[in-house]
Amino acid sequence: MTLTHTDVYERVQLTFAEPEGAVRGGLVVLHEAEGVTDGVRLLIAGLAGEGWLAVAPHIEGDNLTREDVLDATDSTLDWLVERGVDTDQLGVVGFDIGGTAALVVASHRKLGAAVSVGGELPGLVEIAGKLTSPWLGMYGDSGTEEGRVELEQLRDAAASADVVTNVVRYPGADHRFDSDPGAGAEAWQRTLNWFDAHLR
Repeated sequence: MTLTHTDVYERVQLTFAEPEGAVRGGLVVLHEAEGVTDGVRLLIAGLAGEGWLAVAPHIEGDNLTREDVLDATDSTLDWLVERGVDTDQLGVVGFDIGGTAALVVASHRKLGAAVSVGGELPGLVEIAGKLTSPWLGMYGDSGTEEGRVELEQLRDAAASADVVTNVVRYPGADHRFDSDPGAGAEAWQRTLNWFDAHLR
């Protein structure tokens, strides 16, 4: 089992895990609303097990702004570069509210790849067309017509961006995939494949 560690860089607390062998690239992990939980640590360790230097900035507070997220992500990216990761080998992945944050980052920063797993759909359509990083979005669908329409709008907006995008819908899965282990496993594999394809 890969262990996670903590560090502080530019006043941002970081939780990270390093691969045992060669580093394939660096991934910023944007956490869920509950913060850096045991589940997030497992995710970081899992990514390290696949060869990625994975690090989660602790972004916490009651009134976080887009700039708070971008500033913390920028510091974390700088930390990865200082550890020897090439700038074209940097990516971001987020889950739940972190999935929303990953889309925001991918629309304001040029990275090698970005992945969002879950997150709030309303409000994302207006920024999805401004993506500057190859982006994969995966969302559970509880079966409502409103949710399907929002997801199609997001897919269309992302497709209008000047980068490669893909939006995947998982019928019957909730927004965090907790209710469908099969969907969760497939989303994990898609995440790995996306980074494999775009961070070379």
